Order: sequence, then C-alpha cells, then structure tokens
Amino acid sequence: MRILVNKVQGLEQRTENREQRGDDLCVVPDSMHTYKYPRPMVTVDIFLLQKQKGVPHVLLIQRKRDPFAGNWALPGGFVDQDEALDKAAERELEEETGLREMPLKQLLAAGEPGRDPRGHTISIVYGAMLPDTAKIRPRAADDAADARWFALEKLPLLAFDHSELIRKCGDVLLPAS
Repeated sequence: MRILVNKVQGLEQRTENREQRGDDLCVVPDSMHTYKYPRPMVTVDIFLLQKQKGVPHVLLIQRKRDPFAGNWALPGGFVDQDEALDKAAERELEEETGLREMPLKQLLAAGEPGRDPRGHTISIVYGAMLPDTAKIRPRAADDAADARWFALEKLPLLAFDHSELIRKCGDVLLPAS
C-alpha cells in the first residue's frame, strides 16, 4: 500500500492508494499520523469500594457540569493525549476527590455506543477494594461538586451507565455470598 504525500503550506496531504479516491485525503501536521475516520473518545472511571460497618460502600462524585449536572457518578474523565491509562486514572481520582496512591487495578472496559451523550466513548474502569480500617476522606474538586461514600444498596441517581459499571465492578471485587 502506497501513501501519497503532498506538501501544502507546512502540512501534508496523505492518502492510502487503495482506489485513489479524493475523499480519502486528509490534512495532518508534519510527522503526525492520523486518519479521517471517526473514532471513539477514551475515558477512565474509578471504582473504589470499602466496607463500612460491614456494608459495602462505593465512592461517588456529584457532577458539576453537563451532561448530567447534579447527578452522581464514578470519579473519572478523559484520557489526555499521550497519557497512559493508569496515570489518567490516578490523575482523575486525585483531581476530583483529592485521593492519591490508591492500589488501583484495571477491572473492565465499557464501550456500548450511546452510553455518553457527547459521543461514542470507551471507558476503562479501574478499581480497588480498600481495607475496612482505612480512613478515606474524599474532598470534591475540579469538576466535582461533592464526593462521598454511598452504600451499594442505596445508590443515588447515577449519570451515564454507571449503575451498570458499579454492578459489574462489584461482581469483580466482592466475593460471591
């Protein structure tokens, strides 16, 4: 497969020479690799679970902005360009709750079209089961209006598909009873 390249005012025009159709052209900065096809956005969400007085609780943030302003959600957000997924999870957790150095591990991925009204979004969910004795006191920051623990059996109205994510993550982290 050949790539056609033409310099245009400091930019390159590239096209794969499959059928030599004009609609295959895209303009990209020098040394940048891209394509014209739409692609999903990537986010991370963080599921922290802790038993409080024997009852499983999950940490949620109240969204400050639309979509779903005022609703509760797992802490999380968009992965920055050239950012590793685990670093994005650590950054988002700290930005929205002030929590650092949590023992996060990758739990699952979600990418059902329509799960986010802003467009097709794939989320990598990180999580941890925290010790019952750990004194974790989150504080809302960045685009979170509030941050607090909720019993898994008494969750508030949740944004996006987070009720489904919480159910699936709970299945991963909680032993079957």
